[in-house]
Amino acid sequence: MNRLIILLRGINVGGHRKVPMEHLRQLCRELGFDDVESYIQSGNLVLSAPQGAEAAVASLEPAIEQRFGFAVDVIARTARQWADYAAGSPFPDAAEQHPNLLHLALSKQKPKSGAAAALRERAMAGERIETVGDALWVHFPDGVARTKLSPAVFDKAMGSPVTARNWRTVLKLHEMAGGQR
Repeated sequence: MNRLIILLRGINVGGHRKVPMEHLRQLCRELGFDDVESYIQSGNLVLSAPQGAEAAVASLEPAIEQRFGFAVDVIARTARQWADYAAGSPFPDAAEQHPNLLHLALSKQKPKSGAAAALRERAMAGERIETVGDALWVHFPDGVARTKLSPAVFDKAMGSPVTARNWRTVLKLHEMAGGQR
């Protein structure tokens, strides 16, 4: 079994695209996933799967659409990949001082070359942006609400749908996945 971290994009935001976590966990069990846990209501799952991350996404996306009536982009990473993210961001000062303003952004596909540079060109609120491996790290010193870096801007820069989680969530999901490297 492979330990995976599954992120759903854009659910339970502002009362739209509702996916109750208990129903999502049940759907995952029906699909053959084990040890299914969720964290908060924004679509964070940690589970064990007989297959790898790509196969888990391929089974989960159509099942979510069938069960809940709308398509949801699902992004999956292995616990080993997640351990690398949790080992530290390129902004340790932000991780310590403002963990809710430091975000890990992950895309469905490998990020386009130059994604960080494209986002830096659009940044207007002092955002710091770096790419590390397949991850994009963004520090929003003035908060996410003040940024001009919308989800559509991230998607265009990265070349595929993106979802982001703050540093606290990154660490919590790492802990839930076993907390090992």
